[in-house]
Amino acid sequence: MRRLAAALFLAGVPARAQHTGHDMTSMDTGSTSPRMLHLMGQATPLVTRAAPSAGGTSRTQVDLTQVVVMARATWWNGHASLDAAFNGEGLTMPNGELNTGAYGEGYVDRRHPHTYVHELMTSVRGSIGAFHLSLSGGRGFAPFGTDDPMMRPLTKFPINHHLSQILERGTAVGAARFGPLILEASTFGGDEPSSPSSLPRVRRLGDSWSTRGTVVPIAGTELQASYARVASPEEPSGFGLDQRKQNISARSIAATGARYMLVEWARTVEVDHSRSLDVFAYESVLAEGAVRVGSLGLAIRVEQTERPEEDRLLDPFRTPRPASDLSINGITRWRAATVQVAAPSVATGVFAGFPFLEVARLNATPTDARSLFTPDRLYGTANFWMLTVGVRMRLGDAHARMGRYGVALTDGPAIGTMVGSGTSMPMH
Repeated sequence: MRRLAAALFLAGVPARAQHTGHDMTSMDTGSTSPRMLHLMGQATPLVTRAAPSAGGTSRTQVDLTQVVVMARATWWNGHASLDAAFNGEGLTMPNGELNTGAYGEGYVDRRHPHTYVHELMTSVRGSIGAFHLSLSGGRGFAPFGTDDPMMRPLTKFPINHHLSQILERGTAVGAARFGPLILEASTFGGDEPSSPSSLPRVRRLGDSWSTRGTVVPIAGTELQASYARVASPEEPSGFGLDQRKQNISARSIAATGARYMLVEWARTVEVDHSRSLDVFAYESVLAEGAVRVGSLGLAIRVEQTERPEEDRLLDPFRTPRPASDLSINGITRWRAATVQVAAPSVATGVFAGFPFLEVARLNATPTDARSLFTPDRLYGTANFWMLTVGVRMRLGDAHARMGRYGVALTDGPAIGTMVGSGTSMPMH
């Protein structure tokens, strides 16, 4: 499997599949469809006020976030596709986006910028009787957990991002679909990116794996369960702690995109492989939903997520990379409730803008009273507010999903910026 992953990655064989309306149905059944190219660009200027934030002081920050250009091309009568997503956050927010509670890849209380090549995947697909099969490869998402938060209604990422998604990896993904049942399996490189310009390390390709099963009982509703073993994600040399990851979720979206709901549970256990010893464990429960009310959009998310607390650098928003796996200072349980109100869209031609206001209330407590780290010591309080005002801007029609490839891509409209648009926007 490691040789297969390396060959696919080096050959540039990838697969992504943002759903693009009814064309996916024709590709799944093997019928002919014309060559197609779909382009979309988006960016979100926003202002965030965090009270307090790292260091115990209140901060206000202006960011240009989620700066992405996406493309999807299909050919060979729909049996092959190329999906690409290029992310500019390394240029527009190199110090991260102010986001209390967020962590990962050396950032804390700020969301890290994603890599410039966020996704570059190619898929080929075919059928054997009633079975629809696909093989995908390149750089993208391992089949694990839930959709990229960038494709969901709320703008601020949830705290559980690194518990519920495995992204920006060199990966090979096989998928099979039979009626309402979808099965996926992948092999990939476990190492996380260390900077926006990072590329997957060839020698790490194939050292990790994941699998996901999805059931689609009725159109617009799906149930999924996934499992992954990730080798040394935070130590590029491969000698750090491994991870065992689980995720279960239920997702529902109305045909118009005007109603959406997601409920998920995730758990990550860090393992000392050399001693077969479970060292740390982090758990998350999240529920979010969105509904269109007249010309306005309303979205709500509630979350409880545990995160590791590591030493901070002189910059209180950064932690050492690579991480000192065996010396965390405690585990903090974060509870957050976020509400977003999205105003009617401002649209002209292929451009659409979606003004929004988000308010979040957060609480942080140590899971063990003996922890070296407690929120009171760093922040001066255990309770936090975060206010965000911005505009989600888009050129072109919205992509619906990110992180599912080939026949694993399920039907459905776009959400996120569609909520609050006041109209049902077409996919093409």
